[in-house]
Amino acid sequence: MPDFPAFLSTMTYRSKAPLRLGFAGGGTDVSPYTDLFGGAVLNAAIGLYAHAGIEPLSENAIVLHDATQQKELRYEWAYQLPIDGQLDLAKGVYNHLQKQYGLPLTGFKLTTTIDVPLGSGLGTSSTLMVAIIGAFTEMLKLPLGPYDIAHLAFDIERNQLGFAGGRQDQYAATFGGINFMEFGANDAVIVNPLRLPAPILYELENNLLLYYTGHSRNSSSIIEQQQQNVHAKQPLAIAAMHAVKKQAYDMKVALLKGRLDTVGELFDMGFAHKRQMAGGISTPQIETIYAAAKAAGATGGKISGAGGGGFMFFYCPGQSLHAVQQTLNSFTGQVMHFAFAQKGLVTWTI
Repeated sequence: MPDFPAFLSTMTYRSKAPLRLGFAGGGTDVSPYTDLFGGAVLNAAIGLYAHAGIEPLSENAIVLHDATQQKELRYEWAYQLPIDGQLDLAKGVYNHLQKQYGLPLTGFKLTTTIDVPLGSGLGTSSTLMVAIIGAFTEMLKLPLGPYDIAHLAFDIERNQLGFAGGRQDQYAATFGGINFMEFGANDAVIVNPLRLPAPILYELENNLLLYYTGHSRNSSSIIEQQQQNVHAKQPLAIAAMHAVKKQAYDMKVALLKGRLDTVGELFDMGFAHKRQMAGGISTPQIETIYAAAKAAGATGGKISGAGGGGFMFFYCPGQSLHAVQQTLNSFTGQVMHFAFAQKGLVTWTI
């Protein structure tokens, strides 16, 4: 087992990667739809983060500490760690990098945390995967660019670990900013950053309200049903996915041309189609919250991520945001403030 150089043993390697809001096209980045028809997504990174830090240890131990879930696992140093349903994202990264590069460690402690609950619809698991890869990349000085890191995060999470989901989260976390993304067969991805004028960016940020419904969910069953609908050529589901893909193109045009008055309407239209992609995307609670927000002045919104719970967000033009916030405060969830994150994954050493 290779030793860690002594002069590096007191250093800590850190990273953080931003979570995202999926404005339009969500679900079209999931196979088999992507492979058959091509997907398009528009999303925005926000200033809520997944964090990772690696501290080398002098002992022959590997310690994985998830501060969000308050869970810690300790192993004797091993070439591979068991994939057993416990902190498998961290183990998957370690196992892959160990096979690919050979990690120069006698032992280490990996600590992770996320600013929001897991399974809340902001791309938490994929963003955490990016942050973990980022910390190892910083430690090992790996020659990986943003496309490399995002693809590696997708490959480990989706292919090697078998977690259901799409591709947009890994790229949003790595690149940051507001991006129009196109996905195709054979893992083809193009990330197109949107360079919005400052007043448009500020007004968009000002008019968006982020709301946590109070409970997280496991998105796998929803995503798997969506995949089954495409495999079965279910006409209603496929037509809905075509519609949300078109919504991504329409949203791109609206933002680039400064037509913010149409953003809420596009959210509303996209959410109507999203409900038809799979069962369980919406719930009676979500529908009640959505109707109340629109009655208070929001022109549209959507459930974030696969659906079923977690975060929702709404477009509140003019001065309506305060009335919408007051209305949502009457429910049991929580309004959360955020800003857009122009930078994606960042890493550093201390």
